[in-house]
Amino acid sequence: METQSAETAPGRSKTFAAVLVIAVILSSVLTYSVVRLTSPHPQTINSAQEQRVVDLLEAENSMLQNQSAAAHPSSNSTVGLDPVAIYSKSSDSVVTVQGVQLLATGNESVLGSGFVTRLLGAYYEVTNFHVVQNDTGITVTFSDGDSYPAKVVGTDPYSDLAVLNISAPSREYHPLEIVSSASLRVGEPLVAIGNPFGLSGSMTFGIVSQLGRTITESLAGNFAIADVIQFSAPINPGNSGGPLLDSNGDVIGITTATIGSSQGVGFAIPSDTIIRELPSLVATGGYTLHSYMGIESVDMNYQFSQLEGTNITYGALIESVVSGGPAATAGLRGGSRTTNVGGIQYTIGGDILVSVNGSKIVNTDAFSSFLEEQTLPGQTLVLGVIRQGHLMTLDLVLGTRPPPPSG
Repeated sequence: METQSAETAPGRSKTFAAVLVIAVILSSVLTYSVVRLTSPHPQTINSAQEQRVVDLLEAENSMLQNQSAAAHPSSNSTVGLDPVAIYSKSSDSVVTVQGVQLLATGNESVLGSGFVTRLLGAYYEVTNFHVVQNDTGITVTFSDGDSYPAKVVGTDPYSDLAVLNISAPSREYHPLEIVSSASLRVGEPLVAIGNPFGLSGSMTFGIVSQLGRTITESLAGNFAIADVIQFSAPINPGNSGGPLLDSNGDVIGITTATIGSSQGVGFAIPSDTIIRELPSLVATGGYTLHSYMGIESVDMNYQFSQLEGTNITYGALIESVVSGGPAATAGLRGGSRTTNVGGIQYTIGGDILVSVNGSKIVNTDAFSSFLEEQTLPGQTLVLGVIRQGHLMTLDLVLGTRPPPPSG
């Protein structure tokens, strides 16, 4: 995460999150909700294009949030949930995405979900990157059963997002409104609509069970997918890419993963990430504004504090620093010795990151979410670190993540 793996090279995925059991499960058995029945990669863009994308996404973000505030002043309040009304309003917008994935062991049919949205007067289908990764012959099927060939116009493995475009009659399109997820609170009701096990148009409901989670998968080169929504609505293979909806039937996230053998623990990319990236995905085919530090770290806790000889039990313990990366340039130090905690090998003795720009950093999830939500490449951060028992500050200029892994 950024800290643990958002800034980690391929290898270990270790997370001491607020709930240790959940974090360990995340790093070992996290599974995507795609049905397997028997992609283009982001384009690089120059600085001028980047500025155009920044302007585009800022304008679109402002427009969407203003529209949402005006039309849905209580969209994120804990008002009563009416699943029947939500389904009636939203189900026609949910589509089935199918394709054939090219694997080394042979071809495999893949089925997932998606939903229709509108951007600057044009219709697009939003789904997960892992649903269409390396797929050929992609089709989109609407709720009335009509299917059309689809073209991938943009992908971002680092957020597990993909945008599709098809040529279909206007009657097929029933776009959902994407509202900001910034004001979501734990306990708010929500519903998920998708195609579990190919059973199209299925709905489940639950609550937001936690915010700001971080998940790590190989498709993103073991970088973190940060600021993820954890929810209790049951999802299953085939739900990937379907919308997560609030009590007004508006999109607050896109379902992406579940935990193997779990009951009622799902994860969704927040709508703010979709809002931020959608203009760039459509305009350039990718998104290249993920900040990069070049570190690997784990959550500080009581056990580490005892080994480190400090009373600091929060923050991010830096295990390693990528040579030549932003963190190395800023003077951050990784660990110098290894130890075993709970049967897992860690590298300790490095800096402990405890604040960014004066704000306390509780754990690696919080730091990853901060980087994803509030920073851009080129921005300077003031880091508060504990080094050998002493508090010090370092200035760090953020870089840009390297290109996503191919294949």
